[in-house]
Amino acid sequence: MEPEVVHAEMVLPTHLNFKRIQMYEKYPKGQSRGRHWKHLKQIIQAENYQNYPPNEPNYVNIESPPSMHPCKRICDITGYEAPYYDPRTGLRYANADIFKLIRSLPNEYVQRYLALRNAAVVLK
Repeated sequence: MEPEVVHAEMVLPTHLNFKRIQMYEKYPKGQSRGRHWKHLKQIIQAENYQNYPPNEPNYVNIESPPSMHPCKRICDITGYEAPYYDPRTGLRYANADIFKLIRSLPNEYVQRYLALRNAAVVLK
């Protein structure tokens, strides 16, 4: 009867789907559990970008069509997202404190901020 039991054990799979996997089985010695992030250099080396057509956008060429989404409005003073716009000066701002600061700025400073954004307008 013993040879039949040994033969039956060989027929069964080593891992049953309904059985929970133990951590030491899932991660043998020497393997980390976390997610591995690849650097751009590693991605480029792993892919064969020479085989791709030249007009297809990828990590190597940056020639891609313009975005269909509108650009985000950024506060000219703080750099935060700016939901507000000052019609007198043309500057974008994030909150009421920045608005007070914008209204107290001299005209030449306002022009400099607008020039940084390439929106320089002659104010009256």
